Amino acid sequence: MIKGLLASLLILSSATVFSAETVPASDNNQDASVTIWFARHGKTLLNTLDRVQGWADSPLTADGKRVAEYLGAGLKGVAFDGYYSSDAGRQRETMQIIVQQLGVKNYQLNELIGLREACFGSFEGGFNRDMAAAAARQLGLSGPEELFTRMKAGTLTAEASMNALSHADPSGITENYQQVKQRTQAALHTIINHALKSQQKNVLAISSGTALQIMISDLTDNPQKNKPLANSAVVKLIYHQGKIDVTEIGTMKYVEAGKRSLTLAR
Repeated sequence: MIKGLLASLLILSSATVFSAETVPASDNNQDASVTIWFARHGKTLLNTLDRVQGWADSPLTADGKRVAEYLGAGLKGVAFDGYYSSDAGRQRETMQIIVQQLGVKNYQLNELIGLREACFGSFEGGFNRDMAAAAARQLGLSGPEELFTRMKAGTLTAEASMNALSHADPSGITENYQQVKQRTQAALHTIINHALKSQQKNVLAISSGTALQIMISDLTDNPQKNKPLANSAVVKLIYHQGKIDVTEIGTMKYVEAGKRSLTLAR
């Protein structure tokens, strides 16, 4: 039965593998600033089952929807000018819930394939523990427990873990670190350039945990970048005069603020 369920959930797009959005040349006012509020999608069914979910997709659970509502409520003080996600249903669904809380109507969601989660190849749909064991063997670690411990402590880089998975995948489909970084950073620059051209100040984008970690991996020295992101956690970036500053990594303060406000309202 679980095989049938997983088969219905492993929805992979037919778009070109490893494609990256073109980064347009920009002759915009370099004094302008753009703040991009990235959030990881809400908790999904495959997250709950502790199954690998990269290009595989599944819907948000009741808990995932509730926490996404909290995030939306916590972001109510921000006037967003643009909205982005990948083509993954869980990212679209998270955005829908957030904008509903924000009271935004008739918004345009721009989908960038570069914002997809990392592709985990033949590990997709399997147990996270089995994928971690494969990566641990590549890294010479004692097992998945040591790998998870290092990830939570932030002592294992996203580059090391992603490359280990790529080498461990017998199908050769799992992306490596450079491939994920190239497409996620290309998507980031697409967002920035469009925002500059359109004079947008605040942009909301929904992506996924590993993709976001890799996107910011060489944009900051903050060791928090190596720690896994919770569902609905926020990563905030500010672009100004050709420089990108990562000012918040994995914060849940917007979720917590939204939970307080909705609890009081009810």
